[in-house]
Amino acid sequence: MGVTTYTHEVTTSASPTRLFKAIVLDSENLVPKLMPKVVKNIEIVEGDGGAGSIKKMNFVEGSPIKYLKHKIHVIDDKNLVTKYSLIEGDVLGDKLEFVTYDIKFEASGNGGCICKTSTEYHTKGDYVFKEEEHSEGKDQAMELFKTVEDYLIANPSLYV
Repeated sequence: MGVTTYTHEVTTSASPTRLFKAIVLDSENLVPKLMPKVVKNIEIVEGDGGAGSIKKMNFVEGSPIKYLKHKIHVIDDKNLVTKYSLIEGDVLGDKLEFVTYDIKFEASGNGGCICKTSTEYHTKGDYVFKEEEHSEGKDQAMELFKTVEDYLIANPSLYV
């Protein structure tokens, strides 16, 4: 098994606390509401939603992805850090064992946020994960991030 790691930073004008609350603490409610043509629902299938829990994101009928299961390792609402792994779903295919995400929301000088993400792809056998494959997933994650960011900016009284 090999491991390939990519890092990514994105800056936003939404505050780190608001982004953390929306994306990490309330994803099962907010994401299906904001992206109903993509995400059918997010359900907690094991645990209480905190560390050790498993969440299942179900996609709408006709989507190329049926579902994704994530195991939550860390939710630190004081340091605005989360770590979780994609442990099951179509995107793992026959090349990936699992994918681990480590995300930190940091304050930027303008009252906004710098979101720092480290993504580790744990491959099966000697497969080497390619940057183009990472870019596909990153683009989809950025679409979700941008949708949440726009929602928070348009609704400044939410998630304060």
